[in-house]
Amino acid sequence: MASARIDSWLWGVRLYKTRSAAKDAVVGGHVSVNGTKVKPSYRVSPGDEVRATVGQRQRIVEVVEPIEKRVGAARAAECLVDHSPPPPERAYVAPAGTRERGAGRPTKRDRRVTDRLRGR
Repeated sequence: MASARIDSWLWGVRLYKTRSAAKDAVVGGHVSVNGTKVKPSYRVSPGDEVRATVGQRQRIVEVVEPIEKRVGAARAAECLVDHSPPPPERAYVAPAGTRERGAGRPTKRDRRVTDRLRGR
């Protein structure tokens, strides 16, 4: 296969969960191929650079093999080369409102303090 639709390729290589989500991202202007905003019917071929915003992250991938159908995760990883910057590290947040084991049932006051910590 020499080319594939951009929306089905994005879905096939698992950048988006559904084809309609991939289509909506393309229509919304969150996907560009070789620096140009495209339509969902645009055909990608090997060597194209695809920039897609997935969630809060900017993904930069190169098309190695255009595929129309969804394939397994291992096979999907072979169809692209990821040039994306690494995701930012997550800040560790201690679990709020944990009690020591064996401390017994919380009192009404303890529960209110725990709820306040959890933001409820």
